[in-house]
This record gives sequence, structure tokens and C-alpha cells, in this order.
Amino acid sequence: MNNTELTSKQKWEKVEQFFTENFTDGEKPDLDTILFLIGVQELGKGKRRFKKDDKVNLLHIAVCRILEPFGYYRFDGLDKDGWPQFEFLEPLPDLKANEQSILMKNAVIQYFEDREMF
Repeated sequence: MNNTELTSKQKWEKVEQFFTENFTDGEKPDLDTILFLIGVQELGKGKRRFKKDDKVNLLHIAVCRILEPFGYYRFDGLDKDGWPQFEFLEPLPDLKANEQSILMKNAVIQYFEDREMF
């Protein structure tokens, strides 16, 4: 079965497997953990300790980056400290919690596909 034939569920399992194998001690990471690690990747400053405010900003970077292909944000360059900045383009639709989770998971899958990580 090639990647175009995989279901969204199977693709999400591959994402979880990637993070489980590379970043945990065998436990499946939750969506926030995956977003945090995407934020660290997008920041591009390597492994280091982050303050609480930095962690919130890393989650924001990840959300903006994964929702960018859907037209909600646009990359606007780096600030003076090298942190990615995004312009807000369009509000997200009103979604129930489970619908929001589905959107975010699909956006993470798209992030992986765009980087040919499957």
C-alpha cells in the first residue's frame, strides 16, 4: 500500500509512530506534544531548555505553520531573535472540540506529507 492509499487514521498512526520512536520511551505522544516538537523544529535552534512562555510560543508557531497551507496564516519572516512570525489571515471556523482535533491532526499529517516524511 503506498502513501496515497493510506487512510487518515493510518497516516495519523504513522505520525504517532514517528514521535514514539524518536522522542518518547515507547508511549504515544498527545497532540500538544507533537505540536510542541513541530514548533521546536520550526524554530530551528536545536535542543535546549525553554521557559514556560517560550513553550506557549512554540505551540503557536506549530499551529500557525501547520494551518498555513489551509489559508489561516502566512509566514511573515523572523523577528529580531530569530523566532518565526505569522500573519493571521482568516479566522478558524467554529468547531466542536473533536472537530478541532480532527482539523489539527489532518494539518499535522499534511505537514508530514509536505516534507515527504512518510
